[in-house]
Amino acid sequence: MKASSISNKLENYYYSIKQNRWHWIFQLFCRILLAYAFIVAGMVKILGERFASGLSEIHPMGAYLEALHHTGYYYTFIGYAQVTAGILLLIPSTVLMGALLYLPIIVNIWILSFAVRFVGSYITSPLMVLANLYLLAWHYDKLRYILPFNKYSKEVSLGKPNKYSLKFPYLFAAGVFSTMVFFVLFSRFGHEVMPQNSLESCKNQFIGKENEAAGFAFCECVHTQGNPLDNCLEEYEAAKINSQQTSSLENTLKTIKP
Repeated sequence: MKASSISNKLENYYYSIKQNRWHWIFQLFCRILLAYAFIVAGMVKILGERFASGLSEIHPMGAYLEALHHTGYYYTFIGYAQVTAGILLLIPSTVLMGALLYLPIIVNIWILSFAVRFVGSYITSPLMVLANLYLLAWHYDKLRYILPFNKYSKEVSLGKPNKYSLKFPYLFAAGVFSTMVFFVLFSRFGHEVMPQNSLESCKNQFIGKENEAAGFAFCECVHTQGNPLDNCLEEYEAAKINSQQTSSLENTLKTIKP
């Protein structure tokens, strides 16, 4: 049987599904449940609460969630991504966009659940992946234009030019180079202190500097005591202020000393 014949049969089957009321109800059911799950889970993160707070920190999943909870705005970012995906699923005109955003997040949760054998999502996460894939299949008529198995429609894509222009995009190249330089410099000088990857390398950035003692305490806080980064930064700032006030007081006493 020719590949084109199989493709035609699959497309005919797809169109028959799109005209079936029960399939329509099922995709609506998937959209609502998936949206509900992510909006609820996302709001927990946006509000700054730990997900599955009743889970022990000794449990593999509990340790992961506790660490994730202390990642600061990354934790909040995940929450906003989940809520956004959920809301997009509820709006008929943005379902496909929501399903595409939803997929990498739920696949990550599924693999994580299997990796640590977390009972709480060991069954639900693969079912949510399958429900998400069903929504993508339901919107195959739109999705097929970005898949490599079909030729692009002339209605949604521009054809290959007969001859490419050789004019060098100086402004674009300058923008790309400037962006690269910015992120390199920001990664190097954007923050006053960095936790680094080890206690030794962390302390090296403070050696011989004004806030050396506060910096060493910061490194111990992160690498020895294992406290959250935000807490260690707060302690560093407080120690730095105290050190500056002490130094200022000493200088004042020296000036008034007879």
